[in-house]
Amino acid sequence: MSQDSLLIQRILEGDSAAYEEIVRCYQLRLYNTLVHILGSREDAEDVVQESFVQAYLKLSTFQGNSAFYTWLYRISFNIAISHRRRRKKVHSIDQVREDLGSEPVDRAEGPAHRMEQQESVHQVHAALEKLSDEHRDVLVLRELEGMDYDHIADVLELPVGTVRSRLHRARTHLKECLEVMIAQSERGVS
Repeated sequence: MSQDSLLIQRILEGDSAAYEEIVRCYQLRLYNTLVHILGSREDAEDVVQESFVQAYLKLSTFQGNSAFYTWLYRISFNIAISHRRRRKKVHSIDQVREDLGSEPVDRAEGPAHRMEQQESVHQVHAALEKLSDEHRDVLVLRELEGMDYDHIADVLELPVGTVRSRLHRARTHLKECLEVMIAQSERGVS
């Protein structure tokens, strides 16, 4: 029996400390993924909190056909989709930077390298914002979370073939967005 299964059994028997342990185990990872998907720390915090409440309320329906983490992600994605629909708004690049904060910088390199690296990170975040929700979701799960196709299919409740084609289109669109942004940046500099 897995650690998650033991915790779930304890939770269903009324052990609230076991639920706190599950939350501690998955909260940060879920939050980090949702920040990239939703484009906002505040929205990600709201969705994570709501996800754990819903997971607790629905825990007796968890059948163990997939990993608990996959089940929790599925709940989170459904809530995130609803959240996006309610709060559909356009972010400026400055707003995205404010919401996502600064990325860690490698202190071993010089200031010019750090500036280039930071600009690249901001360009990727801005390009991700330009992708459709379905393309951003699949790209974040694959590239940032490192999920395999089967897990992504479980989380998004899609056939594996659809995951593969969306991922291909997402990578193509991201590349195109970045090429345009880089070209515009170079024209503005020269």
